[in-house]
Amino acid sequence: MLFVLFGVAGIYFLLDYTFLGAAQISVYAGGVTMIYVFAIQLVSKQTLQGMVEKIKTSRMIGNGLVAIVSLIVVSLILVKAGFYTCFSLVSDTEVSMKAIGNALVGSEKYQYVLPFEFISVFLLACIIGGLVVARKEEKE
Repeated sequence: MLFVLFGVAGIYFLLDYTFLGAAQISVYAGGVTMIYVFAIQLVSKQTLQGMVEKIKTSRMIGNGLVAIVSLIVVSLILVKAGFYTCFSLVSDTEVSMKAIGNALVGSEKYQYVLPFEFISVFLLACIIGGLVVARKEEKE
């Protein structure tokens, strides 16, 4: 997940949106990854004791095949949709900062206030879930 978040930041830097790239690295790649690390640390060691994961070769081969097929399907969809050719069109036109600002704070179609609010509620649910998992149960 960390590498995906850094990849999105790299795309922002390639598009010369340095502020969005820096925000992506500091907020998402830094903050969200730290939330996961703390959630892993909060799980008690007693819960994890005695758990042994057995690696099955057939399961590993099956998962590898699913990953390869998924990669092929996504690649074919991107090629068929012309995703790779749209980069040349994007570089010819320049988007003003006012248009970017309106898109970020607008609530109409193809604007981003509602997705940002959904993500904030989702992260709050993740934090509450981490606290519930980390809560110690009292022995009677």
